[in-house]
Amino acid sequence: MAFQSPLRLMRLNEVLDLTGLSRATLYRKIAAGTFPTQHKLAERCCGWRAGEVEMWLRNPHAFTIADLKREAA
Repeated sequence: MAFQSPLRLMRLNEVLDLTGLSRATLYRKIAAGTFPTQHKLAERCCGWRAGEVEMWLRNPHAFTIADLKREAA
């Protein structure tokens, strides 16, 4: 598998395929602070950073938004 940047933006369908979550569950987790938030790309377009989704995949049960802030520091 080729190197992929953690800054690469993933669209909704790719995130759903990778995580196995339904759309409703994904947005429910975002609202609860247990999944990385999406980044606005355009008026009707958003994406998730691959590195943030990968971090969630490493520990989905214990992930919180605070984990992203600790990683950035």
